[in-house]
Amino acid sequence: MAVEIANESEITVDEQALAGVCRYVLGELDVSPLAELSVLCVDVDYMSSLHERWMGEKGPTDVLAFPMDELDTARPDDPDPGPALLGDVVLCPAVAVRQARAAGHSMGDELLLLATHGVLHLLGYDHMEPAEEKEMFGLQQKLLDGWRSTPRDKVTGEPAGAAPPVEEPRTR
Repeated sequence: MAVEIANESEITVDEQALAGVCRYVLGELDVSPLAELSVLCVDVDYMSSLHERWMGEKGPTDVLAFPMDELDTARPDDPDPGPALLGDVVLCPAVAVRQARAAGHSMGDELLLLATHGVLHLLGYDHMEPAEEKEMFGLQQKLLDGWRSTPRDKVTGEPAGAAPPVEEPRTR
């Protein structure tokens, strides 16, 4: 799965872990290995502008997800699976720092949670209704627990013994 990470924020993030958790989530949810995803880390000002423009709310938020207009999850049972552009997940590490402190864990853990949350949104999950919230947050926790319990290769960050991720050439 092609997962592109771009950090345009002033805060250093573990790009390898972010890409790894995104690939893990997509793999666990049977999204085609040809799928493409972009994760962008931005500063507070840029996130505030996105939040106001797209959600109509002032101030920064932690994560926004921008799915492609017509979601094609490129599931393996698709008769003609091809590369699917899932969309973009935008994270704000500065907001993640504040939330991590309040939650009593690291910024890295918070960013993994937010990346997982954003990917689930790209795949159509939502939490507007109580039943949806229960389903999405339960799945989010299950995926994070699975990610954390999977032994990792110290060099690649991928599950131990796994082949390195194959990045398909982009055709844009």
